[in-house]
Amino acid sequence: RFDIHDVTLHADAIHRGGGQIIPTARRCLYASMLTATPCIMEPIYLVEIQGPEEIYGGTQTTLIRRRGEMESEHRAERGNQMNIKAYLPVMESFGFTGDLRSSTAGKAFPQCVFDHWQRMN
Repeated sequence: RFDIHDVTLHADAIHRGGGQIIPTARRCLYASMLTATPCIMEPIYLVEIQGPEEIYGGTQTTLIRRRGEMESEHRAERGNQMNIKAYLPVMESFGFTGDLRSSTAGKAFPQCVFDHWQRMN
C-alpha cells in the first residue's frame, strides 16, 4: 500500500483526474519496488523470567540454545529473587517454557510478550 501525501494537479478541471496521476504513480512505485532490497523479518518476544538466583545458569543455557539474547538482569534488594529480560525469536519459543523449567528444576517463571521485528541473517 502506498499513500500519496502531496500532489500538484493540472490547473484545468478537464485535465484533472485519475488519468493524470495513476500512470506516473504506477511507474514511480514500480521502480521503487525494483530497486528496493527486500529482506525477511522475524518476530521477537521480550521474555521476562522471574525466580531465585540459582536459575541464572539454566536460563542462560536455555536462551543460548534457542538463539535468545539476554538484555538485562536485576537482583531484588530483598531475598534472592532475580528478574531476567531477554529477547527470543518467536519461532524458538515453542516448548521454551517446558525446556526452561526442566533446566531450572521448575523454579523459573517466564512471560513472553511481542516486542519487535528483526531482520533475519
